[in-house]
Amino acid sequence: MTFALVDCNSFYASCERIFRPDIKKRPVVVLSNNDGCVVALSKEAKQLGIKMCEPWFKIEKSFLKKGGVAFSSNYELYADVSSRVMQTLEYLAPEVEVYSIDEAFLDITGLRDYEEFGYQCKETIDRWVGIPVCVGIGPTKTLAKVANYGAKHYPATKGVVDLTGEDRRKKLMALMPVREVWGVGSRINKKLNNLGIKTALDLAEVDTKLIKRKFSSVLERTVMELKGYPCIGLEQQPKTKKQIVVSRTFSKKVNDLDSINEAVSDYASRACEKLRREDQYCKMVSVFMRTNYFRKQDQQYHGFRSYKLFSPTNDTRDILNATRQLTKQIFKTDINFNKAGVMLSDFYDEDVYQGDLFRTREERVNSKELMKTIDKINSSGVGKITFASQGITKSWSMRRLLKSPRYLTSWEEMPIVR
Repeated sequence: MTFALVDCNSFYASCERIFRPDIKKRPVVVLSNNDGCVVALSKEAKQLGIKMCEPWFKIEKSFLKKGGVAFSSNYELYADVSSRVMQTLEYLAPEVEVYSIDEAFLDITGLRDYEEFGYQCKETIDRWVGIPVCVGIGPTKTLAKVANYGAKHYPATKGVVDLTGEDRRKKLMALMPVREVWGVGSRINKKLNNLGIKTALDLAEVDTKLIKRKFSSVLERTVMELKGYPCIGLEQQPKTKKQIVVSRTFSKKVNDLDSINEAVSDYASRACEKLRREDQYCKMVSVFMRTNYFRKQDQQYHGFRSYKLFSPTNDTRDILNATRQLTKQIFKTDINFNKAGVMLSDFYDEDVYQGDLFRTREERVNSKELMKTIDKINSSGVGKITFASQGITKSWSMRRLLKSPRYLTSWEEMPIVR
């Protein structure tokens, strides 16, 4: 077996640069919900000393003074660019596992020149999509991760590292801290350091029986993979989710029932869209809302309620009926709410559950077709259909004052070349 891991460089920042060539060499940061803190940053921003999760209000003036550019998170843009990258990889390789929004594993077993394939990936994605990537290649998925680490950290590699050869593999692992190994968290890293295991090579050469006895079979598989024995296969079909959660922090304190109900209805609608994309039906609907824990002067409250539906559904109207009831039960007057969310769980596949005896087959078909039509219109970029309970002005909605246009998903925001 031979795997390639293709990882996009500074993905969110790179997405913002696609339609802004003027900031290609400038420091770029992307901010979290409500423009709170830094969640992504370019190489140039890192060189200025900016770190992940730094509060924006603390670094704003100095960062902008040094020529930096900041963006609010633009999830519609990032998701579409990610889809284009993955489609390109599916053109280049027969088997692809989408690991995250900016990473994918490829099965490239049998190719004559792995390194040449890596450079072909880089060039094609850069030309077709405009996103820079690094490619790590190895006989296991964990070693492909190790190779990708080398491709990112050592400029001489030009973004591609092939670890199918044992000598090169050992040389890189000797330079790689054990904390950088896939699956090794901070707590495990400390325990490994106490045992004298400081590098990836140290971990690869340790006795697997010792690792299983002192840690777990999961870390044992990691060690086996570092030794070159494949233990983790390619997952081409993503696992079915066990629950879907949509939640947001409000742009301001909210203390009236109508605004809370609008927010919860909006989150429920988004959760239903995700549920239908999974081709699933849910039977359990939950709503939660809470205050800001950091405002000690406010009365603290955290409410959570669940409602079990009579039969599984993915019809937004059914879910909204449930969330409205739950919101009324949880809401309390004179409370400054900071965040709310909706969780869908207890999933069923279509036609593998006991249906509602009081709903005819025609009603079920009409429900499915209606939701399908709404989703199609909402994904077309032409306009958006919403339910009245989601509100119109949405004064509570997330603050994104620095958001870039949705260049790829909205006709009104497409770039115009004159």
